[in-house]
Amino acid sequence: MSQPPSTAEWDRRPVDAFAAFVVTPDFVLTSSRQSDVPLPISAESAAIYKFMFGKFAAWMLENGLRMSTLNADDLRRFIELSKDGQRDLNSKIAYRYLRLLERCFEYLGRAPNPARQAIIATDRAHLAEDAPMTALTKDDLQRFLDALPAGRPDDMEGHAGWKRRRDRAMQIVMALAGLKVAEAIGLLLDEIGRQPDIDGAIELNITPEAKHRTSYEHTAKLPRAGVAELTAWLKERAELEIPGDLVFPANLEGEPLHKATVYRQTRSTFQRAGIAVARAGGRTLRNSFAVQQLEQGVPRSELTTALGLALERSTEAYRYARVYEEPEEPEADDAGENPPDDAPV
Repeated sequence: MSQPPSTAEWDRRPVDAFAAFVVTPDFVLTSSRQSDVPLPISAESAAIYKFMFGKFAAWMLENGLRMSTLNADDLRRFIELSKDGQRDLNSKIAYRYLRLLERCFEYLGRAPNPARQAIIATDRAHLAEDAPMTALTKDDLQRFLDALPAGRPDDMEGHAGWKRRRDRAMQIVMALAGLKVAEAIGLLLDEIGRQPDIDGAIELNITPEAKHRTSYEHTAKLPRAGVAELTAWLKERAELEIPGDLVFPANLEGEPLHKATVYRQTRSTFQRAGIAVARAGGRTLRNSFAVQQLEQGVPRSELTTALGLALERSTEAYRYARVYEEPEEPEADDAGENPPDDAPV
């Protein structure tokens, strides 16, 4: 391995420093410890690792921490709690985060390695037990849709309740087309197809710009059941003369919605429907879409494309949502050649 770098750059710009590191042979050597210099990992693998480290770097920034001063207790706090005090990472993903950080600290020459200390202190067997992925049944999804905010404005109300119709259309798009919250927030008018197909569905041509760093350009389909709702909202949006290109703006000035707002409104729909789930938000709607697509016989390769995922095996977890079985865990990423198959999608 080359001479350990200075931690100063990792303290100043950790995301950039990691992005430079992950595409080098040194990244592979931190895992494989081979004598011969290996080839760097693939671009797809690097993208997933960068996403994982980016989440960790954001947490460091929020907590005023730096790579040069992090300790094992800090890392255990990261894997155990999220912002709202709830466990955010299941045990497999938590372990893989620690393994990834162990490689970073090995590269930086930290001794003792705080991530290795955290792994030893936590003991993988005692990491929080994996929770099954949350996905709605077909009946529960219908209950969710029935509990959506009011539809078209009546003569008395006019446009006064336009935000309820916006929320209704957005949640329908997330539930029936499988969009991430960030993709729905960033959906643009010119990304909506103009002509329905033979089944009455329209295409949503998702581009990653200004949406989500793990979004990939892809085409999702909104079925006939959701097209009328979206069309009604677009008509009202035009009548309101909202500027800008966002399909679901936050206000009459056309500014973007905040994720927290979408979460609150989606959670309210779950509550009205009487559906008690651990994650009452957009992720559950996306999971439900994916599971039902597979149950209808859609090939995994096709679903991977429809969801805008980087890897086909990212859809593997959806196969287990109904029976709540745990997929067999793959062998440890010792060669550094494959990305973690349970990275957030």
